[in-house]
Amino acid sequence: MRLINKIQNKTAQIGVIGLGYVGLPLAVEKAKAGFKVLGFDIQSSKVEMVNRGENYIGDIIPQDLKDLVVNGHLSATTDFDRLMECDVVAICVPTPLDKFKQPDLSYIINSAKEIAKRIHKDMLIVLESTTYPGTTEEVVKPILEESGFKVGKDFHLAFSPERVDPGNARFKTHNTPKVVGGCTPECTEIAKTLYSIVLGAEVFTVSSPKEAEATKILENTFRIVNCALANEMAIVYNKMGINIWEVIAAAATKPFGFTPFYPGPGVGGHCIPLDPFYLTYKAREYDYHTRLIELSGEINDNMPEYVVERLMEILNEQEKPLKNSKIMLLGIAYKGDIDDLRESPALKVWEELEKKGAKVIYHDPYCHSAKWKDNIVNATELTPDNVSSCNAVVVTTWHKHNVDYQMVLDNAKILFDTKNAVVSVLGESVLSAANYIRL
Repeated sequence: MRLINKIQNKTAQIGVIGLGYVGLPLAVEKAKAGFKVLGFDIQSSKVEMVNRGENYIGDIIPQDLKDLVVNGHLSATTDFDRLMECDVVAICVPTPLDKFKQPDLSYIINSAKEIAKRIHKDMLIVLESTTYPGTTEEVVKPILEESGFKVGKDFHLAFSPERVDPGNARFKTHNTPKVVGGCTPECTEIAKTLYSIVLGAEVFTVSSPKEAEATKILENTFRIVNCALANEMAIVYNKMGINIWEVIAAAATKPFGFTPFYPGPGVGGHCIPLDPFYLTYKAREYDYHTRLIELSGEINDNMPEYVVERLMEILNEQEKPLKNSKIMLLGIAYKGDIDDLRESPALKVWEELEKKGAKVIYHDPYCHSAKWKDNIVNATELTPDNVSSCNAVVVTTWHKHNVDYQMVLDNAKILFDTKNAVVSVLGESVLSAANYIRL
């Protein structure tokens, strides 16, 4: 148990492959716990920023990163030969889906190959990237064992799903409970020991990597299904003349058996639109069709189109066609108070609007520019003149800060709120405004 001793006395060198939204916060937490941490990334720009102590992830306190770099507890490199220095390696790389919603494991596979070239005895490798159940044992383990070393005998392998929620003010990497499943009981014990020292939250163990992988898929399948339910209720209740927001608020008064989810222009981010489809892919091996997941994805994917259809109806009532109308999107990040555009439904609304011939501008206090169809488009300043010059303003992201919703309400010809943001900020008195319409 030499590795456990090195972890307990914090002499173990830790490597983190992938310095993005998952990897860098994890590297920071491990360094703050007293370990020496070496981050690996193929993007030299990220490596250089880390080594200068420059933060580029919203959930990290910039001074923490700077202090860790200055005191020598955290550094970064593009040189994967330095994996040989590491006793523990965490894999925190992207796992995207292709256009057919098939998992792309190339980043995981390449990371495992890089480790296999430099693996040494008594090493712990933990996969944190979200993927389908079986990846750790069926994909990563065979690659690592090509070295001639065996899991459980020569090195240790586990899966521990990332649970990053960008912008969450309450739960960060440090205080979010962790789930760990190792290939052997000893693998699990060593990984649990590490995370128990690093994190200020409970570490739960499961019987194998598959259970840990399936845990993350279940968490986000729960969310995609309930988001789809809220979106479908919004569509059907609108047709029936029923206020969906009032219904949800009333249902949420039940102290048991109900969890409120809210409709919107779709789902975005690095988890909900993607993770459940890893299971859909894997389930085909077992001749099973995950109908609920696929239907939920279909409902959520159609919400940007539904938002545009509703906007067309609203404009038609004022005898104004959508074509050639000037539309401002208020918020393009996938969720409020962050600058993350990954899978943002607002961008899909933008695309649908342009298909219909609308002229689109946007304002987002966190995204001052965005790449759009190979061009960089700058945000429009949120001023009374700019708002009033539009035929409609559509709230597509609820930023709780840095948006003057009262000014927008006072100056917009039409304010179409897909997130219930304006009511949440200004109160129900806005419902009497003739220019204000909710999803």
